[in-house]
Amino acid sequence: MDIQSNLFSNDDITVTFEPEICIHAERCARELSEVFRTSVIPWIKLEGTETDRIINQINRCPSGALKYCRNTKKAS
Repeated sequence: MDIQSNLFSNDDITVTFEPEICIHAERCARELSEVFRTSVIPWIKLEGTETDRIINQINRCPSGALKYCRNTKKAS
């Protein structure tokens, strides 16, 4: 698996997608289509909505193929 092609980041979070465990329920695309887009590459656009909405949707992924971690801010 090419991890870079399944890694998406914004200032707040980094999202990973593991296609080998995805059951293709498409719940993410149906419920948050402004972020999870099935017909566009890259298919995850984190700028589509607020981070909390993205996290809530990832938590509803039935297979666990979508995961996230919060990015740490570097002190200046």
